[in-house]
Amino acid sequence: MNLSSHVQELRKKHQKLSDQVEAAQRSPATDDLAITELKKKKLHLKQQIERLASN
Repeated sequence: MNLSSHVQELRKKHQKLSDQVEAAQRSPATDDLAITELKKKKLHLKQQIERLASN
Protein backbone atom coordinates (compact mmCIF):
# COMPACT_ATOMS: atom_id res chain seq x y z
CA MET A 1 0.00 0.00 0.00
CA ASN A 2 1.45 3.35 -0.96
CA LEU A 3 1.36 6.41 1.25
CA SER A 4 -1.52 8.20 -0.45
CA SER A 5 -3.81 5.16 -0.28
CA HIS A 6 -2.89 4.68 3.38
CA VAL A 7 -3.77 8.31 4.14
CA GLN A 8 -7.02 7.88 2.21
CA GLU A 9 -7.93 4.83 4.33
CA LEU A 10 -7.18 6.78 7.50
CA ARG A 11 -9.43 9.60 6.29
CA LYS A 12 -12.25 7.12 5.69
CA LYS A 13 -11.83 5.74 9.22
CA HIS A 14 -11.77 9.30 10.58
CA GLN A 15 -15.04 10.12 8.78
CA LYS A 16 -16.63 6.93 10.07
CA LEU A 17 -15.65 7.87 13.61
CA SER A 18 -17.07 11.36 13.07
CA ASP A 19 -20.38 9.80 12.07
CA GLN A 20 -20.30 7.53 15.12
CA VAL A 21 -19.60 10.47 17.44
CA GLU A 22 -22.49 12.44 15.99
CA ALA A 23 -24.85 9.48 16.34
CA ALA A 24 -23.68 8.82 19.90
CA GLN A 25 -24.21 12.44 20.88
CA ARG A 26 -27.77 12.32 19.58
CA SER A 27 -28.53 9.10 21.45
CA PRO A 28 -29.47 9.56 25.11
CA ALA A 29 -28.46 5.95 25.81
CA THR A 30 -24.77 6.59 25.04
CA ASP A 31 -22.67 7.54 28.03
CA ASP A 32 -20.10 10.32 28.00
CA LEU A 33 -17.21 7.89 28.46
CA ALA A 34 -18.04 6.08 25.22
CA ILE A 35 -18.23 9.40 23.36
CA THR A 36 -14.91 10.47 24.84
CA GLU A 37 -13.25 7.25 23.68
CA LEU A 38 -14.58 7.75 20.15
CA LYS A 39 -13.27 11.31 20.14
CA LYS A 40 -9.83 10.15 21.32
CA LYS A 41 -9.65 7.59 18.51
CA LYS A 42 -10.74 10.26 16.05
CA LEU A 43 -8.05 12.67 17.27
CA HIS A 44 -5.40 9.96 17.07
CA LEU A 45 -6.34 9.27 13.45
CA LYS A 46 -6.27 12.97 12.64
CA GLN A 47 -2.78 13.26 14.09
CA GLN A 48 -1.62 10.26 12.04
CA ILE A 49 -3.08 11.77 8.88
CA GLU A 50 -1.41 15.12 9.49
CA ARG A 51 1.93 13.49 10.29
CA LEU A 52 1.85 11.36 7.14
CA ALA A 53 0.61 14.22 4.94
CA SER A 54 3.43 16.49 6.08
CA ASN A 55 6.11 13.98 5.05
